[in-house]
Amino acid sequence: MISVDGLTVEFGGTTLFKNISFAINDQDKIALMGKNGAGKSTLLKIMAGVRDASSGRVTVPQDAVIAYLPQHLMTEDNRTVFEETSQAFAHINDMQTEIDEINHQLSTRTDYESEAYYELIERVSVLSEKFYSIEETNYESEVEKILMGLGFTRNDFNRPTSEYSGGWRMRIELAKILLKNPDLILLDEPTNHLDIESIQWLEDFLVNNAKAVIVISHDKAFVDNITTRTIEITMGRIYDYKVNYSQYLELRKERREQQQRQYEEQQKMIADNKVFIERFKGTYSKTNQVQSRVRMLEKLEIVEVDQEDNSALRLKFPPSPRSGSYPVIVDEVAKNYDDFNVFSNASLSLKRGERVAFVGRNGEGKSTLVKCIMGETDFKGKLTVGHNVKIGYFAQNQASLLNEELTVFQTIDDVAVGEIRTKIKDLLGAFMFGGDDIHKKVKVLSGGERTRLAMIKLLLEPVNLLILDEPTNHLDIRTKDILKSALMDFDGTLILVSHDRDFLDGLAEKVYEFGNKRVKEHMGDIQSFLTKKKMDNLREVERLAVRN
Repeated sequence: MISVDGLTVEFGGTTLFKNISFAINDQDKIALMGKNGAGKSTLLKIMAGVRDASSGRVTVPQDAVIAYLPQHLMTEDNRTVFEETSQAFAHINDMQTEIDEINHQLSTRTDYESEAYYELIERVSVLSEKFYSIEETNYESEVEKILMGLGFTRNDFNRPTSEYSGGWRMRIELAKILLKNPDLILLDEPTNHLDIESIQWLEDFLVNNAKAVIVISHDKAFVDNITTRTIEITMGRIYDYKVNYSQYLELRKERREQQQRQYEEQQKMIADNKVFIERFKGTYSKTNQVQSRVRMLEKLEIVEVDQEDNSALRLKFPPSPRSGSYPVIVDEVAKNYDDFNVFSNASLSLKRGERVAFVGRNGEGKSTLVKCIMGETDFKGKLTVGHNVKIGYFAQNQASLLNEELTVFQTIDDVAVGEIRTKIKDLLGAFMFGGDDIHKKVKVLSGGERTRLAMIKLLLEPVNLLILDEPTNHLDIRTKDILKSALMDFDGTLILVSHDRDFLDGLAEKVYEFGNKRVKEHMGDIQSFLTKKKMDNLREVERLAVRN
């Protein structure tokens, strides 16, 4: 059991959280929840040993292994994918080296009766027992299985890690963590760079193979599928629920309603006592009662109502100008980069008002086809953008296109029209720009902040074809709910490139699957697509089993 005891974090005169304690048991699958800035990532860093708390401690049993995947990480550039991933087993080589060194000392030293000699014997016995218990592991097979589960192919194994983007490097780090078989895995937004198939594989691995897990994630479906316990950080303290995320939301709602009732009852009691004190403070016969009530109010601990988010804010797109009947027609389109074929014979016709999802493994051409539609890259075949189509496009690099000299407020004020102009501060607050943040210039914002600002800007422009390429990567659950609600009411045509199943659920009525250099149409929503894919995969497994 790993225990967190009395942790407090203070900086700049602000207390992030104070005196929080909880225990992590073997096989616990915990979701760490709370609004942005509540201290979730800080808590993970303290547990991982990469940051110190102001006070308190984390107690870890001897020889227990804690593995940590931060949001932003870079791997070495001088190894191949397979070599870098195999670093997960470096500790075994270190163990062998230490055993050899101790055995050499035991064979050359002559102080057989000394305490130091006995300590060496004891140490080599412990190491040898541990080493030989894992010596039979087929490391290469384990590395291969994990890498392929996370979306790599055998052709990738010998490529240098320097050829890969940050997202793929993150997968390599995740593979190393999973291979270490740690007692506790700490994951900070692990799904941001994974496609749907890799997320499903990771879910299965964490549920069936991992020991204890603590995860921070804005992917509601992922969190619900792997966790059975939810710890919420709010207003400097924690609440520990022995339920998954969806059930936690219900319990949190009940808790806040109860707090609100207690707060209102207490405020009424305070008001009644103040009236009494004011009325009788000069009456001799009531002096003791007055003083008693004054002391009671001075010692009274005021009931606090946990912070409510402002997800009730409803964001509506401007009415869409009417487009032609078919905003996009793709006919036998092929795309190549030099000798590499991304896809061939891609054909699809989008009707006005239709909502579709582009899904598939990373690198199979989803974003590439979007760029073809946008006219940002050449291709073979025929692609037609229909009459009066006004496209709103959110690219994965959309944040870099903002005017860096404008403030956050100015960026939105420039595009807001109508009633929403009176609610710009509320809108910015819903997307986590609060207080003085609205006066910051774009050039000082982080990548995640720029992404959120670019999303708000897009949502306010009148368009009739929205193309969103991985729009939820930097949005928390509350903000995604606001965006999803707005998209549900959007009366134009919608193309969503996303790996977020919960976000796609109810939004997409048709799915285009990218894979094996082709684009395949699936009638039905994301849930029916995933069910069909799972059945297809099971049938493939059965076929392989029969052959063997």
